[in-house]
Amino acid sequence: MLLDLFSEKDRAPAECVITVDGIEIADLYPFLLEVTVEAGRTEATTASLGFETRRNELGQWTVQDAEVLVPWASIVISAAFGNRVEEVMRGYIREVNLETPQDAGAARVNVTCQDDSIRLDREHQRKTWGTEDLPYSDDLILSEILAPYGLIADPDSETGQERVVGVAQDDTDIKFIKARAEFNGYELIFRAGRVYFGPMRLSADPQDTLLVYAGADTNCLSLNVRSDGHQADAVAYDAPAESGAATTPETVRPDLPLLGTRHADSSAAGLEPFTWKLSAEAGADAERLRALARMKANDLDIHRLQGEGELDGTLYGHVLQAGLPVPVDGLGDWLSGVYYVDSVSHSFTPAGYRQRFRLLRNAYGDNLDSVSGLAGALAGVM
Repeated sequence: MLLDLFSEKDRAPAECVITVDGIEIADLYPFLLEVTVEAGRTEATTASLGFETRRNELGQWTVQDAEVLVPWASIVISAAFGNRVEEVMRGYIREVNLETPQDAGAARVNVTCQDDSIRLDREHQRKTWGTEDLPYSDDLILSEILAPYGLIADPDSETGQERVVGVAQDDTDIKFIKARAEFNGYELIFRAGRVYFGPMRLSADPQDTLLVYAGADTNCLSLNVRSDGHQADAVAYDAPAESGAATTPETVRPDLPLLGTRHADSSAAGLEPFTWKLSAEAGADAERLRALARMKANDLDIHRLQGEGELDGTLYGHVLQAGLPVPVDGLGDWLSGVYYVDSVSHSFTPAGYRQRFRLLRNAYGDNLDSVSGLAGALAGVM
């Protein structure tokens, strides 16, 4: 088929590749039972590896006594599709847990890992960023913080607040930049040695299409989509007024790009306005309150449609990434179209490679014919 002809997929079984401190742990693969990676756009990516371990006649254990899986060793977990390898996560080993139950044959070593953000959580920093003579921007702060760790800002990152003056850091680097991301309404995603600091990338190039009920091309094992009508259409707040004057109510609507052909809000229902009221924030000026209202309105907007499903990793042929759009085909004219990936749970077991995912959307309507790139252009070719 045309779809397969142009695809980069390799139908070879997907395999898990693990390197620790730059060296593949090939000697430990026979003892590896399962690997799970939890990746999302709001929390650090974490991984859990389970190994069976055996004791030899000298009293040494195959896994823990190899002293390869130790805290603070760097680790990279990837998925290999034939000769092509895609990274799932990278970071550091955080915890090693040995289990020795009564049955010696059930002894296990469980390894917990976290992405590169854990390294930014080792030292408390006290610093003031920006002066009147030399103001900073958030992207400059980010670059200066990341540099000593050998990390760089993703080129798609945005500037954030452009004039930062007298902003105090009294915390670890990761907690501080997370606070700056939250202040701007940004995502903070660590991936492949880069850090994305910016708004939701709804208009980014889409990932490979998720295909439902597509015959031999099907890669989506299951997908359930829920349309939630109880998401407010706008957010209101009371703007601060001058001394002696009454507060002025202001209403803010979402400004996200539509991931479909028509907005999934309730404005056409002919009912009373559906507006959520922002709680007061002490000391916030009008500009800050408006920004907070916009963040809340956009968060409500992107959660109008919520999907949960599972991919066969081999059939999909790629690592689905959180924080990027993905086309979905096979759900009909109403629900097919572009979605935003909220989170992905990767699982490598003897049964194969599975990816459980959560999707978000703010619109109805099949818009796959408008998706740029090969994946969108060929999404409907069956």
